[in-house]
Amino acid sequence: MLYEKERQEVVETCQFMVKENLVVGTAGNVSVRIGDHVVISPSGVDYDTMVAEDVVVYDMDGNHVEGKLKPSSELPLHIAVYESTDAQAVTHNHAYASTALGLVVDEIPPSHYYSGMLGGIIRVAPYAEFGTDQLAINVAKALEGRSGALMKNHGAITLGPNLKKAVNLLPILEYTCEIQLRAMATGAPISLLSQEQIDSAVVGMSTYGKQPGRDED
Repeated sequence: MLYEKERQEVVETCQFMVKENLVVGTAGNVSVRIGDHVVISPSGVDYDTMVAEDVVVYDMDGNHVEGKLKPSSELPLHIAVYESTDAQAVTHNHAYASTALGLVVDEIPPSHYYSGMLGGIIRVAPYAEFGTDQLAINVAKALEGRSGALMKNHGAITLGPNLKKAVNLLPILEYTCEIQLRAMATGAPISLLSQEQIDSAVVGMSTYGKQPGRDED
């Protein structure tokens, strides 16, 4: 079986999203890029029972390479992200706060310094039907210079150099959206950070949690 290790990582990432309440049912999808191949979660398979063999492999032109099941309907979206960025992994979810906030804003202003972990002001890609080329185009544009974005009337997406780093951004994005929603609900003015403050926070976070003698991913 091609890419057995990576296919197992896709399974474990999908199961992590369920555990963290980042998806409902089988919504959302996960992929890893390996050269000209995309290892992606299958369509409509229960994450709790998913196994590595269920995960499928396609090339960057959308042609089937290996696997018996149908790929996620968002395969065009994943390919578009890989073509327009240097990402090696993509995670997409339908969590509550990020989905709700995407209904009412076109971008998330810098109300929390966590936005710096995603590249700055978080954009909301205009709505397009799931699985379409237009959605892929909209999301790729929203991700320019960013490692995360929202999708209007849909959900959220994050990317990274590997699956662990990509999926670990999903809870951060969800937290940022939850904070913004709660602040908006008060009706009071929302305090925003300057670009200089965001940039300074990014520098500080770059060494946070790194301890001498411990391996880093």
